[in-house]
Amino acid sequence: MRVLFATSEAWPLLKTGGLADVAYGLPRALHDEGVDIRLVLPAHPDAVARLEGPVERRETSLDGRPLTLVGGLLPGTGVPVWLVDDPPLFARAGNPYTTEEGVPWPDNARRYHRFSRVAAALAAGELADWRADLLHANDWQTALAPLFLRDYPERPSSLFTIHNLAYRGLFPASTLGQLGLDPGLWQPDGLEFYGELAFIKGGLHFADAITTVSPTYAREIQTAHFGCGLDGVLRARAANLHGIVNGIDTATWDPANDPHLAARYSEPDENTRTANRTELARRLGLTDGRGPVIGFIGRLVEQKGIDLLLPALSRLVEQGARFALLGAGEPHLEAGLRAAAERHPGAVGVHIGYDEGLAHLVEAGSDLFLMPSRFEPCGLNQLYSLRYGTPPIVTPTGGLADTVIDVGVDPKAGNGFHIPHPDAVALASTVERALLHWEEDRDWRGLQARGMAGDYSWNKSAAQYVSLYQSLVNP
Repeated sequence: MRVLFATSEAWPLLKTGGLADVAYGLPRALHDEGVDIRLVLPAHPDAVARLEGPVERRETSLDGRPLTLVGGLLPGTGVPVWLVDDPPLFARAGNPYTTEEGVPWPDNARRYHRFSRVAAALAAGELADWRADLLHANDWQTALAPLFLRDYPERPSSLFTIHNLAYRGLFPASTLGQLGLDPGLWQPDGLEFYGELAFIKGGLHFADAITTVSPTYAREIQTAHFGCGLDGVLRARAANLHGIVNGIDTATWDPANDPHLAARYSEPDENTRTANRTELARRLGLTDGRGPVIGFIGRLVEQKGIDLLLPALSRLVEQGARFALLGAGEPHLEAGLRAAAERHPGAVGVHIGYDEGLAHLVEAGSDLFLMPSRFEPCGLNQLYSLRYGTPPIVTPTGGLADTVIDVGVDPKAGNGFHIPHPDAVALASTVERALLHWEEDRDWRGLQARGMAGDYSWNKSAAQYVSLYQSLVNP
């Protein structure tokens, strides 16, 4: 089975968020299962520089415009990759979606319209000596590709994955004409969305099937509360909507072989936890102390609930908790964390930005991991935390509900703690409940061991994708 996996980012070529991790782990697992899977990404400078060889360049054109396909391998996987080299659109360093000021590139519609068009042509066999049985598009940046496949008489099947419905690819109404799209698409069953053009609707309406990254999120996005204005579209396609929980790269995220740790371990062990906690404290300027360290890694945006933690910090610090916080995002939330670190020197350690090695150390050196998300399609950090024996404290939404079991509800199977409501009071109360478990050692090692014993690899998820692919290719 031949699959073209279209994505705007993939680790380690280019990463801004969880999509990159999925676009590395899932194709790697599918490749290992014998699927002839190939990736296509824009040729951003970092991606070109990190492509594993041998690298080949294929000069071609599409719709009267020249382009180059840069071929190579996704590092460490054996998975073939094509990078779409169109310098005016993609030869930009840094964040692929925004300027240095954090503002979306003004030509994003043109950039990802072109990328989707190339992905469809590649899948259909128009640009290379290879044709896909199925095109797997991901998020709004590739959502027009299933729409473009309609123009091919013997088109490949198509699947569209929603990684986060909040990012819909919205542009002014005039964009439809500027891109030369069919005026007939300006309707609710096309690309029109409350007076704007929504790229994501290309995938929602025109893909043969839709997946999202957890069963609970698949149900949530069919409601007005979580549906971002698209719940009606998703309810209409409910029979073709599937929720498949993401996996993680268990080779990269393996506490027994993690080069970023001060001490490695394969089961709960207080000596190695202490060594990693001490190194984490040194890196973030935390004082030594008996109190537990609570970790957080994520984008500093409202979705992640970091604003719910800020008013609860003083109360929790007074009870002996220390915090190791890693992330970047909205300026006012970054400023809020910096101010909290100044108010609580030695108790609140903050690193603004992303540091891969430090992220691994946060997972291994923290005693608890906090994810107070208002919504979370799947989440990866709770899976990393479980694998590292760091019980997560989460809001039971989306994939967090599917992967974290509250130990208070099920003491035998529980692997973490649920915050019942996304507000600061509930967050503080749940953290306090977790601190009591930690202090009283109420089966703490058992709680850690249950988390570490879970299978969070891509194998199970990859098998579900293979089954779905087969049902689409051979209906």
